[in-house]
Amino acid sequence: MKVHLSRPDITEAEIQAVTDVLRSPNLSLGPKLPEFENAFADYIGTKHAVAVNSGTSGLFLCLTAMGIGPGDEVITTPFTFIASVTCIMMTGATPVFADIDPATLNIDPAQIEKKITPKTKAILPVEVFGCPAGFDRICQIAEKHNIPVLEDSCEALGSKLNGKMVGTFGQMSTFAFYPNKQMTTGEGGMIMTDDDHLADTCVSLRNQGRGKAGGWLGHDRLGYNYRLSDINCALGIVQLSRIEEIKKKRTNVAQMYQQALAGDPRIILPADHPGCDTSWFVFVVRLPGDPTLERRNAVLQAMLDNGIQVSNYFPPVHFQPFIAEQLGCKEGDYPVTEAVSKTTIALPFYNNLTQDDITLVCNTLKEVIDT
Repeated sequence: MKVHLSRPDITEAEIQAVTDVLRSPNLSLGPKLPEFENAFADYIGTKHAVAVNSGTSGLFLCLTAMGIGPGDEVITTPFTFIASVTCIMMTGATPVFADIDPATLNIDPAQIEKKITPKTKAILPVEVFGCPAGFDRICQIAEKHNIPVLEDSCEALGSKLNGKMVGTFGQMSTFAFYPNKQMTTGEGGMIMTDDDHLADTCVSLRNQGRGKAGGWLGHDRLGYNYRLSDINCALGIVQLSRIEEIKKKRTNVAQMYQQALAGDPRIILPADHPGCDTSWFVFVVRLPGDPTLERRNAVLQAMLDNGIQVSNYFPPVHFQPFIAEQLGCKEGDYPVTEAVSKTTIALPFYNNLTQDDITLVCNTLKEVIDT
């Protein structure tokens, strides 16, 4: 590939921090774990942060700590990465999809209320591509019906809505640190909450169900090994200390794309939304009108053939075969998601893309878009 879809931004400071841990006797459950958690809680503005080994693990532990299980329903979006849905299925609960807003690409607050039943035990909205638009309305609906919100903030570290930090809208929230995210720990995630009981439960669940006073071989509940090592935490501490620098780099890349592609009627650029300070996760453009899936896929393949790594963020989750079979989903169930998904092209996006890289990507896209 001439230009890759994503790349982490690792400096000598991160390498030194990881090396320091490797030279210490504390590779896991050492001092870097609480240091990372405390720094993250300070940044987001919550009372507690609980580090785990992935965003998926974090979402699952949140639902488990909230007591959600078989017979319960959780409302979420069909336009997301699959973990937003499988975490619900892992508890034995049933995902209930509400279609998306075609402007924001987030779950449509107007559709959520139509999906609420006596079985609804949580709403799990996603800040798709880093955009928090509509989350104030989602929380109003949840409060009206006394339903907790689990905020999937895995794509939105550093975003704000009307000055309120993403990760503070729900009773619980989860971030993720895969290498394509704003910051990385290699693999990892973070649970956020102000609730002491929920935080304590997640700490126990991530560590084989151990309690505060039971010792290494004392287990209070069914738990899991979802710990994040001090090696990963050391990397995260340095990455988090650079988060404002990282956000500025990503904003600069997004602006270069917007300038290079502005005015081309064959391309829909990401929209700005009132009150949103978006921390860019990816840069996704769309084909206008009602293109066929085959045409969009032909553009993706032509970009790949020219050495530009692109992707189709996101195919409808309800079209995944096992989900369609288990939930009885079919084509036409969520028309906005299905229409949007046929149009999306995720362009290469990471901190250190250069103007030359952007020019190559955009020129190539303009050449092949009528494929």
